[in-house]
Amino acid sequence: MAERERRRTPPYGGVFVARTRVMDADEIGRAIWRMAHEIVERNHGLDGVVLIGLQTGGVWLAEHLVGTLQEIEGEQPPLGTLDVAFHRDDIGLRPLLPEAPTRIPVNLDGQAVVLVDDVLFTGRTIRAALDALNTYGRPRAVQLAVMIDRGHRELPIRPDFVGKNLPTRRDEMVDAHREGVDIGGIVK
Repeated sequence: MAERERRRTPPYGGVFVARTRVMDADEIGRAIWRMAHEIVERNHGLDGVVLIGLQTGGVWLAEHLVGTLQEIEGEQPPLGTLDVAFHRDDIGLRPLLPEAPTRIPVNLDGQAVVLVDDVLFTGRTIRAALDALNTYGRPRAVQLAVMIDRGHRELPIRPDFVGKNLPTRRDEMVDAHREGVDIGGIVK
């Protein structure tokens, strides 16, 4: 979970307290290895594949996927980052906090873009990412890779590559990072 989500969640500025560790670093590594193989299989190699990590949680996952794809295929697909803050549909309801610059290393026309995020919850961030991608070209395909799929979708969005399906309550928070995945909540 990004620091900006912690700041926006009541009580504002509260602290995330993990109650349960559901994946450790080894399980994260195995999930990334499996997801990388699925990306290669689905795309028949890495020709024309671009990975784009969504700021901030998807960037670390995209970097690990690219490294693993390098090990598997011997070539490294282009890696970009995308901040969707200006494309969200809830701008008036939440503070607008751009995290980091968007960096797309190649023109996306005709490419297979794999959007990468840490946790898929309602699907609104992915909808914003799809809008933002139009600025950088017209991909031939857009695929979605997430470490955690919580369910609770508000939009008809489904991930193509999933590390773990993790049913949660709506009031629980999931924090996915390199060391593992924790479920917990915010306390003051």
